[in-house]
Amino acid sequence: MAGLRIATIITYGIDEQGAPVLSRQLIWPMLRFQPNKTRDHLDLTFAADATPRILINGAANPRETVTRVHLRGIITIESRFPQRGGGDIALTRTLFPSADKPLYIEQYTFTNNTDAEVTVELEDTTKTVHTDDSRAIYDTGYTATSRVINSGLKKLAPGATTTAALAISAQYNSEKLLAVSPAAELAGRQARLDYIFNNLQLETPDPVLNTEFAFAKIRVTESIFDTAGGLMQGPGGGAYYAAIWANDQAEYAGPFTPYLADKYGDASSLNTYLTFAKYINPDYKSLPSSVTGEGATTWQGAGDRGDAAMIAYGASRFALARGDKQIAAQLWPLIEWCLEYCHRKITSDGVVANDSYELENRFPAGKANLNTSSLYYDALYSAARLGRDLGKPDAQLDTYLQQRTALRAAIEKYFGATVEGFETYRYFNTNDYANAAAGKPENTRLAKHASYYGKPDLLRAWMCTPLTVGIYDRAQGAIDALFSPRLWTDDGLATEAGQITFWDRSTLYALRGVFAAGGVERALAHLKSYSARRLLGEHVPYPIEAWPEGDQRHLSTEGALYCRIYTEGIFGIRPTGLRTFTMTPRLPDEWPQMTLKRIRAFGNTFDLTVSREPAADGTEAKLKITLTRENQPPITKLISAGESADISL
Repeated sequence: MAGLRIATIITYGIDEQGAPVLSRQLIWPMLRFQPNKTRDHLDLTFAADATPRILINGAANPRETVTRVHLRGIITIESRFPQRGGGDIALTRTLFPSADKPLYIEQYTFTNNTDAEVTVELEDTTKTVHTDDSRAIYDTGYTATSRVINSGLKKLAPGATTTAALAISAQYNSEKLLAVSPAAELAGRQARLDYIFNNLQLETPDPVLNTEFAFAKIRVTESIFDTAGGLMQGPGGGAYYAAIWANDQAEYAGPFTPYLADKYGDASSLNTYLTFAKYINPDYKSLPSSVTGEGATTWQGAGDRGDAAMIAYGASRFALARGDKQIAAQLWPLIEWCLEYCHRKITSDGVVANDSYELENRFPAGKANLNTSSLYYDALYSAARLGRDLGKPDAQLDTYLQQRTALRAAIEKYFGATVEGFETYRYFNTNDYANAAAGKPENTRLAKHASYYGKPDLLRAWMCTPLTVGIYDRAQGAIDALFSPRLWTDDGLATEAGQITFWDRSTLYALRGVFAAGGVERALAHLKSYSARRLLGEHVPYPIEAWPEGDQRHLSTEGALYCRIYTEGIFGIRPTGLRTFTMTPRLPDEWPQMTLKRIRAFGNTFDLTVSREPAADGTEAKLKITLTRENQPPITKLISAGESADISL
């Protein structure tokens, strides 16, 4: 969980006797240390040593049994203390971060469910951590403090309740200890959640999918930090805060946030693009992969990962869906620069060259990879549509579309292949390794993957990207390969056939792409399996980053990718202008209808329903699209399955 000034990772469970076990990893992203790189923030764990003792009728550490754990953006743990004379003392712990302060709260509410008066005491324990002054970026160092609010002994009549709280905060040494009102902080957190829950609501016949969609919205929207460099959406996971990445924020989250229109979400996406825009240059030197340390430092350790393609793809989609001409005009120079950068990287084979790719050299990627060229292909179309609404020269926009046509042909020629018997795409051309295979690696990046040289092409999870950008030439072979035992595992896609490594981001891309390409029933079966595992499995309740790396930490922008399975894959929304989009809905056979309520995009707030309309003459049923807005007549479209409809608001 996270707020504007704190992030939390709560590990919870029960012991053999049924008592609660809690550990709280708390991160203050803006309390920074030298040398102010990605992970140089205050990060402390408060485990059993910070938990105040509970005394009931003077007895310390009474037997406690957990009866329920409830998650809804707030963690609620319900338990009871059985009493000898009958009945019990009920305890509800409510765990949450402050929405806008560097503060974590654990509220304890006791209820006397016996026929006699009892005493309840939460001991006043305090833990203080002082950091070394010389390491701090700001002030003279930092102090973190845990303390109990409303501690001490309370007498409870039958049926009465009392509340206390554990508060953990951190601040500059020169600041006073933060004043805390647990009730006000709980109301603030709940108000934040209510906005997220009440907008962009998914309604399908499947409660697991609806719930995981709602949870994914929380994760991507709460993990936004009020940094010195502006609002920055952070992946989190204990590692990645007060910074932005070309993939996580620009490519994954940015195209999603306009549909929710959260003030922090949209502002952080805009800040992402404007921050990267500070690095465009007349010499077309590559952009940093990440801007870190609240905007003070950068990271480019993997070289050019295709970052310009990621940013152009995300910024153009964000601008279109955001529907604000002034914002679009602000972003146009960045989009234009990124497209020109990619164009200058076109190889003699017509595809985009780069140093590594999204997974930053963890697996071989050659001199040119499928992901970068696919993102650039998509960005050229979005930019052409955006430029039209901005009044850009026709010759420039026609050039973008011509480059897109040429790139599509090059993608087919360079990446299209039979891989492990499937008519699909290879992720890169293994001929790139000819020199290395002869014992002459061109650079250390290639040398790292020496064991790979000479192997036949292997299936890769990221071969799904063309399906997400409307390239369906090899859709059937790609779908068969993605869902084959060579790639699909209990946790989604293996990164490469024969490997155990998985990254949810490629699985989420693939599910979106398979729906978009029309593989609806197979995609739905795998979406159900994946969603149930993430929501209801042993590591819950959000999409995760990767395994073994990161031990399945819950990075936030995977939440955006999960939601985009529905907005772009199942509902098939593709922005085509500041007030226009196309829809190619993919309504599963077992669903009579599906709805997205309170979409807040394209300068409007509207509901979108897709339902199946049986034909009166016995011919194939049609799909009915119904768009409703307050004080406006509904927009309805009747199409055949697989057809697209143009929507203008």
